[in-house]
Amino acid sequence: MAKQSTAKQTKPDASVADTRSGTPVTRAQSAKQKSAAPNLDRLIHERLRLGIISALAANESLTFSDLKNLMNTTDGNLSVHARKLEEAGYISCSKFFEGRLPKTEYKLTAAGRSALENYLSHMESLIKQMRSS
Repeated sequence: MAKQSTAKQTKPDASVADTRSGTPVTRAQSAKQKSAAPNLDRLIHERLRLGIISALAANESLTFSDLKNLMNTTDGNLSVHARKLEEAGYISCSKFFEGRLPKTEYKLTAAGRSALENYLSHMESLIKQMRSS
């Protein structure tokens, strides 16, 4: 007995009219146009990393403890995400002692500020695109 294929058969793309120009386009092209917003920076787009970058953009610097409390996260989680941002050159990390206590301080770099501005521009573009649809 031959096996029956369980794959769905797809219909060829039917043409639809582009609402902007009135020219016929396929459904796939239409969907692509709707998602034509610029690509988001996936490194910043993650919730905790966006929080870290945003907090540092609003402050000259923050300690590990400050960020941990602001982000309401664990030491390990903050450490992993901060390291990714540091490796990308978005934040800088300095370690020092205050008295006998070790301190870790983070600052937003010029590259990090630029990346955040680009990310926000992309988000604004998405919002405008969705509101004009």
